[in-house]
Amino acid sequence: MLTSNGYVLDESAGRLGELEAVPDQERDDRQALRARLVRDGYLFLRGLLDPEEVLGFRKYYFERTAGAVERAAFRKVLFGEVVPGLEYAAFCTQPALRGWFEWFLGGETFLHKRKIIRQTSPGERGIGFATQAHYDLVYLREGTDRVLSAWIPLGDCPVTLGGLTYLEGSHHRVLREEAAGTLKRPAASITADLPSLADEYDARWLVTDYEVGDVVIHTAHTVHAALDNVDPDGTARLSTDIRYQLSTAPVDARWQHHWHDQDGL
Repeated sequence: MLTSNGYVLDESAGRLGELEAVPDQERDDRQALRARLVRDGYLFLRGLLDPEEVLGFRKYYFERTAGAVERAAFRKVLFGEVVPGLEYAAFCTQPALRGWFEWFLGGETFLHKRKIIRQTSPGERGIGFATQAHYDLVYLREGTDRVLSAWIPLGDCPVTLGGLTYLEGSHHRVLREEAAGTLKRPAASITADLPSLADEYDARWLVTDYEVGDVVIHTAHTVHAALDNVDPDGTARLSTDIRYQLSTAPVDARWQHHWHDQDGL
């Protein structure tokens, strides 16, 4: 049973599907990838990163936060050491990531300084624990809408660990409603109620078992959310999401500070 913020997803054929990975024959075809991104709103790239690089950063993260049992101590380490640290910066700018964006976008890239690390554990299932359904432009309106987000599971992430899920074809409707000025969503998110949103859009939530090294790229208009971590072995889900764009495009200045959960964004 798949849930998000405690809501049980409808697993019927019309409401739940499989996230489609980019086929091997398209991996080096920039025009085919751009067309796929326009069509689907996301690019699921299996094995883009070296698993050892990913696991190395995962090990560093848990070693740095291991002794911070109390919430205040954990936050001090996370926001004072890990997020602004050289290790995180190096991970997010590794050639396999920055190089891919430079190739795909066709020019010099800019990485937003506000980069987010999310850790969720089994049992955290109430509203507010999993990322609610939203599209990124809600938070990035002061820059280009051509910014691309990369969601990276920091380790294997089967659906039981609560990975990211995408609402199929949602970017087409969001683009239309953005252009028409008819969106009536709260600023913070769309909703925690993923089943109702799927009914409203008449669309499927797309899920998959992510493996270490996988990356999903999505547009600023694509609706996505996170599942609850219900892993029976107690494994924590660790992931990061970062944002690249062309350096020549307008930049949202609010995103040029290190991430903090009290930064108002």
